[in-house]
Amino acid sequence: MIMATIRKSITFTNQQDNWIKLKVENGDYTNDSEYIRDLVRKDQQENMKLAELKNAIDEGLQSGRSSLKISDIIEQVDNGKL
Repeated sequence: MIMATIRKSITFTNQQDNWIKLKVENGDYTNDSEYIRDLVRKDQQENMKLAELKNAIDEGLQSGRSSLKISDIIEQVDNGKL
């Protein structure tokens, strides 16, 4: 699927620009834009994982305390029941 692109003008420090150029020169990316898009994709993925983790934590907290002992939980995990 081809997505529409939007041109943006962004500003970097010399150090940041040199880093981006190095990534392109090393062949990691074909151009500056590809590198920046990859950073955005990775940030989006990281934020989605973080949201999933927060939801799992909230779900665990809302479920309350377990009546099982830790040894019982470990046994159930070892037996594939949890």
